[in-house]
This record gives sequence, C-alpha cells and structure tokens, in this order.
Amino acid sequence: MNSNEAWTAQEVEAAVSDYMHMLTLELAGQSYNKTTHRRALQLKLQGRSEGSIERKHQNISAILIQLGCPYISGYKPLYNYQSMLFEAVEHRVANDSALDRSALSAAEQPAVMPLDPETNLVVESAPVLANAFEQKRATYQPSRQAIQRDYLEREARNRSLGLAGEEFIMAYERHRLHAAGKTSLSDKVEHVSRTKGDGLGFDVLSFEPDGRERFIEVKTTAFGKETPFFLSRNEADFSEECADQFHLYRLFEFRRQPRMFDLNGKVRNWVRLDPVTYLARFS
Repeated sequence: MNSNEAWTAQEVEAAVSDYMHMLTLELAGQSYNKTTHRRALQLKLQGRSEGSIERKHQNISAILIQLGCPYISGYKPLYNYQSMLFEAVEHRVANDSALDRSALSAAEQPAVMPLDPETNLVVESAPVLANAFEQKRATYQPSRQAIQRDYLEREARNRSLGLAGEEFIMAYERHRLHAAGKTSLSDKVEHVSRTKGDGLGFDVLSFEPDGRERFIEVKTTAFGKETPFFLSRNEADFSEECADQFHLYRLFEFRRQPRMFDLNGKVRNWVRLDPVTYLARFS
C-alpha cells in the first residue's frame, strides 16, 4: 500500500477506536503506552507508516477540540482532516458510554492546589490564534457540528478546579516577586476574585518589580495546552482597557504537572473569540 493513499473507512474506524481507547484510559487515570498502541494499530492498517498514524491521531485531537471534548495532549491538534474522519469521531463521541463517563468525571472532579510552583512552570512560547470561547451576546452562525459535548464548558464551571488554579497563581506570584527581592510587594498580592468579587475582569492583583500593578486572569484546565477556554465579555473588555497591565495566565495539565503560558495585553491579539452564548431578554 502507498502510505499517501486516502484512508479507507475501515482504517479510519480502526484509528478512531485506538485513539478513543487511549483517551478513555487517560481520562480514567490509567496508564498506557502510545508506542505499543501505535504498533498494534499499524498491523491492522497494513502499510501505514508510524508518521501517518501519528498525523491521523493529531487530526482526531483537532476534531475533539471542535466538539468540545478533551483530547490526548501528546497528540498536538492538526486540522487538515478528511470529512470521513470527522464523522467517525463525532459518531464515536455520541455513542461511547465509557468515554462519556470518563470525560464527565475528569471535567467535574474536584481539585486541590498542588505543591508550590516551581521555576519551570512557564512554557517558553504561547500558542498564537488558539481558540477561546467568548460568552457574550452574539449573532448566530450555523455550525456543521450536529453533536457537541459540553465537557470543556463543564470543566470551566468547575469552581474547585478554578479556585485551585487561582490559589496556585497566588503562590506563583508571591514566589516570583520574592525571588526578585521584592518581599514587600509579594506580601501585597491579592486574590481579588475572592476579596472583592468576580466582576472586576481579573482574579489576582499582583505587581511588577517596579511597583506597577499587574492584573491577572487565571484560566485553568486539567487537559492539554491547546484546549480552548471560556472568556466573559467583561474579561475581554478589561483586557482592552488595561492592555499594558493585563495578563491571562493559562494553566494546563493542572492535575499532572501544572504549566502555563502568559497572554499579555489584549486577548484578541492572541486568540480567536467565538461567540457561544446568547443573552435572552423578554423586552
């Protein structure tokens, strides 16, 4: 078989089945070996290279993100996929009860703050033009996605996870300022979403070493780096109004090994905002 030939329906089904098995294990906290899975799958595909299988798994990650589902973080999303693959993944998500139970459990599981953050918490580069979902009044635009799970939205509503992430960033900011020799500033870091409420447009008040205020909005996920996040209209507007001081800290893989990237300034400069909710009024 020429590895460049289009994948058949049987091959696609085999790849999707293998990926979903690994994902279900991962969400359930069970270990697996990707190389072992890939080599077993390769025997069923009769000629597909390991690179071709890897790319197909990356395609599946991209589709799962579009369906509002978690994905295997080791397979970075790749969006140039065939329609047959989209349909196969969509059908599996809609009918796989084991995956559904594991994804719901992972999204809603309570969280606690890990040990104090280490110096290697921040990744070197942030993804540009990643997806974010803006919760605001918007004009409806039809989507081809007939089935869409709300696992990511459920996780975004997980207050335990959100609070643990904010507390983690509180510790990180105090550590950052203390390491810079600014102990007096580190003592002033404030968890404003708790002390003053959620309406300010940010969660943590911190400082630059020169004393200028740093406004930090924290978005936490237990899933991978490319997982979209939800942003309120107030938060998006605040990032515009206070662009020089606004930082969105995206924490990811929070339950396993927390890491983050920092989107500084206007959020729209970094991500595409897709409107996902309406404000319904009677008058």
